[in-house]
Amino acid sequence: MTSVLVVHSQSLHRVGLHMLLAAEPDLSVVGTATSGTEAIRMSAELSPDVVVIGSHVADPNGVDAIRRITRPLTPIPAPESVRAGGRPPRVLVLTPTSHEEYAYAALRAGAGGFLPQDATPDELIAAVRIVADGDAVTTPGVTRALIDAVRQELPARTAEQGSGLEMLTERERDVLTSVASGWSNAEIAARLSIAPTTVKSHVSHILAKIGARARVQAVTFAYESGLVRPAA
Repeated sequence: MTSVLVVHSQSLHRVGLHMLLAAEPDLSVVGTATSGTEAIRMSAELSPDVVVIGSHVADPNGVDAIRRITRPLTPIPAPESVRAGGRPPRVLVLTPTSHEEYAYAALRAGAGGFLPQDATPDELIAAVRIVADGDAVTTPGVTRALIDAVRQELPARTAEQGSGLEMLTERERDVLTSVASGWSNAEIAARLSIAPTTVKSHVSHILAKIGARARVQAVTFAYESGLVRPAA
C-alpha cells in the first residue's frame, strides 16, 4: 500500500485529489496539507511514501518545502508502518505548463516527478505509482528546461575532479547514460545484454553513490557532471 500526503492551498483541489487517490485500492491518503510549512510538519509526522504538491504551493517557499521534505535535517520518526530504511518521502509536483523554471528548481531541490496540473486522473494515479517506485515522471517542457539550464552552466564548468563520476564503475556509467537518455530498465537490459534485475541493482547503487533518491535526480547528475552532454 502506497501512502500519500496531498498538499494544495485550495480546498476544492485538496478534496478532489484526496477522493481520486483514496479510491484506488493500492493508494492510501494519510493526510492533507494547505501549505509548504504544514506539509513539512505532516510529512515528518506521517512518513508518507509520496507527497503530491499542487501548483498553488509553487512559490519560493514551495521549493524550500520540497528540499526539507526530501532531505530532512533530522531522521524521520520510524513507526512500525514506515518504509524499510526510513527513506524520506518522494515528491510529485503538479505544475502549470508555463512554470518550467519552477519545476527545474523543484527538481534540484529533490522532487521526483512533475505532472501538468491539467493531467487526467489516470495520468495522476499512474504518476503517483511511478514516483513511489523511485522512477521519474516529467514532461517534455521540463526536460527542455533542464537541458537548457545545464547547457548554460556547462561553459562555466570545468572537468575538475570531484564531479562524482569517479565514484561510478564503467558499467554504472553505461547504465546512467542510458537512464539519462530516457531508457526504461527493460530497454537498458536489452541494450547492455544484462538482466532487468541487474539494471535495477545498478540504478540503486548509482542513486546511493550520488546521494539521489529518484531517477530524475540521477538524470540531473548525468548532465551536470558532464557524463551526458545536451545536444546543441
